[in-house]
Amino acid sequence: MKKIFLLFVAICAIAACNPTHEDISMGGNITADELKAKASVTLDIDPVTGKNGNVLTCSTSAPVNARWTIAGKNLAGNYAQKKMRLGESVVTLTGLCADGTEVSVDFPINCEVETDPIKKRYFYGEDPVKQPEFWLESGDAKAGRFSDNEGSYFPYLDGDTYFGLKTLVFEITDAQEGPFIWGSDVGLTVRIMNGWWDPTFADNVPIGKGYWELPITEEIAKSCAPAAAGGDGKDLDLLMTRGRVKIKACYYEY
Repeated sequence: MKKIFLLFVAICAIAACNPTHEDISMGGNITADELKAKASVTLDIDPVTGKNGNVLTCSTSAPVNARWTIAGKNLAGNYAQKKMRLGESVVTLTGLCADGTEVSVDFPINCEVETDPIKKRYFYGEDPVKQPEFWLESGDAKAGRFSDNEGSYFPYLDGDTYFGLKTLVFEITDAQEGPFIWGSDVGLTVRIMNGWWDPTFADNVPIGKGYWELPITEEIAKSCAPAAAGGDGKDLDLLMTRGRVKIKACYYEY
C-alpha cells in the first residue's frame, strides 16, 4: 500500500509540473502586474556586438490560458518562439483567467541585428530588374491571380505552399485610397477569393503600405491548390475592391 501511495504522489507531482498546460480551474483572476511578473520575453544576444538579436522567446508561468500576439499573429500556449524582423515592435500577452476575464500586458522589444536570418521563398520580386514593382489596381483580378497562364505577375503556388498553410508576405511600397468598385465609398480594401470568383474567403480586408500578410487556410488550400496536390485547382486571387497598392515582392518566410 505504501508503494502505491508513493506512486500516486509521484504522478500528481509530474502532472503539476507539466509546462505545456496551465490548470486555471482553481483560480480566480490575475492582475496585469501579476501577469507581467510571471512572464519572460527575451531576445537572444549577438555574441560579437552584444546587441539584441532577432530570435524572440516568450514564456509564462501564470495560472491562465495564455495567448501571445507577435507581429500580428496569435500564438496560443505558455511558450512561444519566433524569428523577428529588425526594428521595434510590441509583444502582447493575453491571459484568460478562470473567472472568464482577460488581462493583457505589452512588452516592447527592439531587434537590432539578425543572429538567425529569416529565409524567404520568393514568388515575386527576388530579382527587382526582372520583376519590378507593380500596381495592383482596383478591379484587376488578373493582376492578383496566382497562375502561370491566367495571371499577370504571380506564378502558380504548389501543393506544399498551400497545404503547408504558409503565410504569404507582401511588401507594399505605396498605397492610394479609392472608391468601392461597386459603390462610391472610399477606402483601401482587398477581396481574397479563388480565380473563379467563388468562393470568397474574406472580403473588404484592410490592406496598406508595409508588410501585409495573408495566412493560407485549409479552405483556401482545398479550393486553390493544384488538382495533383489534392485541391480544386482554382488558383488564389486578390481583388482590390477599394484603392490600389504597389507590390514590390511576395514570399513566405522560414
